[in-house]
Amino acid sequence: MTNDEVIEEFRQAGALLEGHFLLSSGLHSAAYLQCARVMMDARRGMRLCRALAERITGSLGADAIDMVVSPAMGGVIVGYEMGRQLGVPAMFAERVDDALLLRRGFALNAGDRVLMAEDIVTTGKSSRECIDCIIDHGGRVVAASCLIDRSDGAVDLGVPLFALAGFKLPSYAADDMPPELAALPAVKPGSRAKI
Repeated sequence: MTNDEVIEEFRQAGALLEGHFLLSSGLHSAAYLQCARVMMDARRGMRLCRALAERITGSLGADAIDMVVSPAMGGVIVGYEMGRQLGVPAMFAERVDDALLLRRGFALNAGDRVLMAEDIVTTGKSSRECIDCIIDHGGRVVAASCLIDRSDGAVDLGVPLFALAGFKLPSYAADDMPPELAALPAVKPGSRAKI
């Protein structure tokens, strides 16, 4: 899939929103990609994750991954579908007292080769937290993945990042927003605490 084809999937799903959004990173943006809207159509989610899985296995090999781990909330559905496409188990890390932890009986074996799967990467903060969680639980992160890399390749996670599409959407600190964006009320559409 090309970048344009991926973005068109988001448009068709009503998942490319415009306005003033407060991202989970704390940054502000005039556009928001609502991955949950894309993944609510199982066929669309399967197509997107299959294309991403093919990129990963084409680069790393078909047997390079033992497990997929994703951060809750946004990465749960993408992580599940990536596990399904790769033919490996998938689990998720949950935020407890501001840290990501494996719960619900989820466990990694020492040395498990893990793909950390996200929906959207902007600054990489949640991805790095999930990678740290995987390492803390004995896993070895061989790569990270996301449907959309909002940094368009600028984020360094310390492991290869496979993105289905790079999409440079400007984001701004609260004290550095363009006046037309600052004039709009901010909406926080993601899964973390409200404004």
